[in-house]
Amino acid sequence: MNESWIQAAAIFVVVIGSLFFILAVSLVVTALVMYRSDKKQTTHTLRRNYPLIGRFRYIFEHLGEFFRQYFFAMDREEMPFNRAQRSWVYRAAKNIDNTIAFGSTRDLTKPGTYYFLNCPFPTLEKDAAQTQPLRIGPNCRTPFDAPSFLNISGMSFGALSKPAIQALAKGAAKAGCWMNTGEGALSKYHLEGGCDIVFQIGTAKYGVRDDQGRLDDTKLKALADLEQVKMFEIKLSQGAKPGKGGILPGSKVTKEIAETRGIPVGQDSISPNRHPEIDSMDSLLDFIAHVREVTGKPVGFKLVLGTTRWLKDFCEKINERGAASAPDFITLDSSDGGTGAAPMALMDSVGLPLRDSLPLLVNQLINSGLKERIRVIASGKLINPTEVAAAICMGADFVVSARGFLFALGCIQALQCNKNTCPTGITTHNPRLQQGLVPDVKAMRVANYHYNLVHEVESIAHSCGAAEPRQLVREHAAVVVDGGAVALNLLYPETSRRLKPEIMEKSS
Repeated sequence: MNESWIQAAAIFVVVIGSLFFILAVSLVVTALVMYRSDKKQTTHTLRRNYPLIGRFRYIFEHLGEFFRQYFFAMDREEMPFNRAQRSWVYRAAKNIDNTIAFGSTRDLTKPGTYYFLNCPFPTLEKDAAQTQPLRIGPNCRTPFDAPSFLNISGMSFGALSKPAIQALAKGAAKAGCWMNTGEGALSKYHLEGGCDIVFQIGTAKYGVRDDQGRLDDTKLKALADLEQVKMFEIKLSQGAKPGKGGILPGSKVTKEIAETRGIPVGQDSISPNRHPEIDSMDSLLDFIAHVREVTGKPVGFKLVLGTTRWLKDFCEKINERGAASAPDFITLDSSDGGTGAAPMALMDSVGLPLRDSLPLLVNQLINSGLKERIRVIASGKLINPTEVAAAICMGADFVVSARGFLFALGCIQALQCNKNTCPTGITTHNPRLQQGLVPDVKAMRVANYHYNLVHEVESIAHSCGAAEPRQLVREHAAVVVDGGAVALNLLYPETSRRLKPEIMEKSS
């Protein structure tokens, strides 16, 4: 009896051991197959960079939809961009269903929330109008008829990786929009896609500087001779760090980036906090006129608005010198951060948010008779249809987005932009991490995001009775303040003699 029991136990152990061995071998084989599959696929950057482990992100993301029903609800709480905002971009970039069910998760009573005031007789699809190209720089030798109201904001080669620049450039060409170089100069990767380029002249003048860091007219002219380069933007300040120049850590200054910018390899790339040549309104207008004369193309400037007292004097100075002396465009950035590295004090606490500064700038241009002469480009956290449509309502002629297009590339908001460790290969020069970002695949997502964002802004316009987005005006939208929702035309009336602009002007 004991012998039979021992034999049975031995057989049981062998069987169980065999099953565990088979299971272990199966798991190993399955893991190897999945590993090779993840490395070969080109759709999911994280799975390509982190085979097997990267799958858990998508599993947890899916399970989170169910857990949030019972334990917590954070779709609208994360900063700087919440889950709902990012999810919309991801779906738009993948060109998949972007509808939701069971009501909005947005807090519609929170101050700052926009509403659009739909009309009882919305625009029918057959009556909808195609947004037409808008001319910038009518007095230039080579004006620019910009085809799209939505474009890619300034992000430098150096801050972004080679495959990220390639994907954005190719995606911009597919979408029919422009791409701003940022202050890091024009690389060969910007030109690969064949898209329209806006060259940004930063305070260090990367790409157009001489040995002393001054503007080199010969290099400037050579850039202007490139057909793809359509405009030049003089950067006075940016949302990530108003009052401070660009910051690129030395760990990201590779040989190729150093050659593109004209700086030493491996050293921190710190731009001056302003252009030495520009210290007054007259010198700013002189600098704009000089660049326009050398290039023959539209020239404007980018800034974050802080004090507003100078705006009236600036517009008066333009009218005194003649409208031809005006910048061809002004890019207005918001104070609430950007893609670049920046001190927290500047990112958190300096400058005006776009929702306050945009109507102030537009009002002053209207009152000075310059609104049709100077195009207004809005920038700053404009990644979803609501924010883009609201900026157009407040008077923006164009909208540019940086982080929206980064999400389209696959950014997961890991907050590693100022380091060399971006897990999605977008803001790193580590070849192992860059290999996860396949430009041709991500270029299509950039184009999809552009198409779907434009389409939904058009839907908002049609619901308000406008035939196309540029017909949106302040009467079409309202914003929640402490006492309830107020129409934008009442909160920001188009005259400097009304209450809101005066309050802002005195406060500065």
